[in-house]
Amino acid sequence: MKNQLVFNFMMCFFMLSATFSNAQKADPTPYANTINATDLRAHLSVLTADSLEGRETGTEGNWKAAQYIARYFEKLGLPKVVDGSYFQRMIYTNEAWNNISMMVNDVTYRHQFNFYALPALNPSVKDNISTVEEVVFLGYGIEDKNYSDYKKADVKDKIIMIYQGEPLKKDSISLITNSKTLSPWSFDIKLKLQLAFQKGVKTVLIIDPDLAKSVQENRRFFSRNVTGDVEKVEGRYPNSVFISPEIAKEIIGSKEGKFKKAHSRADKGKPTPLSMGCKLRLEMNKYFNQLIGNNVLGFIEGSDPVLKNEIVVVSAHYDHLGKRGADIYHGADDNGSGSSTVLEITQAMMEAKKKGEGPRRSVLCMLMTGEEKGLLGSKYYVTYPIYPLEKTVADINIDMVGRVDEKYAANPNYIYVIGADKLSSDLNNINEEMNKNYTKLTLDYTYNDENDPNRYYYRSDHYNFAERGIPAIFYFNGTHEDYHRPSDTIDKINFEKMAKIGQLAFYTAWEIANRDERLKIDSKKK
Repeated sequence: MKNQLVFNFMMCFFMLSATFSNAQKADPTPYANTINATDLRAHLSVLTADSLEGRETGTEGNWKAAQYIARYFEKLGLPKVVDGSYFQRMIYTNEAWNNISMMVNDVTYRHQFNFYALPALNPSVKDNISTVEEVVFLGYGIEDKNYSDYKKADVKDKIIMIYQGEPLKKDSISLITNSKTLSPWSFDIKLKLQLAFQKGVKTVLIIDPDLAKSVQENRRFFSRNVTGDVEKVEGRYPNSVFISPEIAKEIIGSKEGKFKKAHSRADKGKPTPLSMGCKLRLEMNKYFNQLIGNNVLGFIEGSDPVLKNEIVVVSAHYDHLGKRGADIYHGADDNGSGSSTVLEITQAMMEAKKKGEGPRRSVLCMLMTGEEKGLLGSKYYVTYPIYPLEKTVADINIDMVGRVDEKYAANPNYIYVIGADKLSSDLNNINEEMNKNYTKLTLDYTYNDENDPNRYYYRSDHYNFAERGIPAIFYFNGTHEDYHRPSDTIDKINFEKMAKIGQLAFYTAWEIANRDERLKIDSKKK
């Protein structure tokens, strides 16, 4: 009898082992091939419909998109893992300008046309600045052991005007680092603002030589959105305004010659402050409003009794910019394309699971909201995770994969790969291997360079995972003339390209979910 029980136990064990190893042995190609242009178009047609009005977080259109995603998960047979639903609810506070205006020498300028200011970096100005008659030009607003704009400056309770970046020699050698590698002063404006606050500066005017482009790129930040308590900026920053060269010229006035000399001296490492007389009036008042958003979670339980406790996240944000007046920002590429792709990857994983060949590790296909408002959905998830972060193996993030940029106009079969090697060489190697074996796309690492000025690695949802030490990869097609415009519409999407990128993301997720060992962490470039 005892021998029979042992025999039965061993038979059960071997049968279970065989079942758990099915996914590892299974050919993923038939499942990857379910990711196709026809299905992607069907999803994107819903997400970009006029009735969703651009899917802005906190709006009815965003909620309609979330409901569509949830209904699709239910159709696939996914469990409701968040209090009997697919929704991780997020309450956040919206902080935006109630009134903001600027006047120089009786000339009135318009916010987002001639200047802009970010609520996250500004306290409200309770009283109009109406009697200021001096602005001090202070070079680049830097204080460092190799260079200091503040050394000869008296700036307490004054308004200063500075340039972005840092001083460079003619051969592009930084005066700060003594190399071609730029210092953090060039990338993080907060460093300059914190320093200005410490020096007693009242307001910082930052000259932006390409203000129109910056307005477009920073549109998502013109209102500030935070979960939980609103973080106070008072006591950390002075007020700050990015101004056009035209405003700077008005401030400089008759001192143009002296200004050019002061600028030249700064670039030579011998900065000298320059006082300029002008009348400047600035009014900045904010309002606060609480709104609700939802991350939508599609959970596919792994088949291995041990490895199923580990999670591979496949993510995309489904929100966009919403509606401005009569204009709908459809967000077909940004990021209806990524959202539709994740829905297709979910279906492919479920097809495998239904045939007994599902992934060994669990896969969380998560559509997140609030990305356009400061990566809020992903930040909320990693702060209040549904599944333990220490068990989360990787995040595969898909954000803008439906268009072709100017560089690849003649070759749509490409994708920019960002972040794959920052924390784990395994992740980077797996992605390259899957592409070599299956999709054969051109993998471009241009935007993965730490010195790339676009800083895309820090600008999508994967970064909140990477910041917590979780390896992350970001698939991105580059920007185009319709980026963050109402003209980002479905008729311009290349669905065949989308399908190939979706298949690459699927293969990469599949390999990570089925290998014996989890990704090793062998870098600290988060």
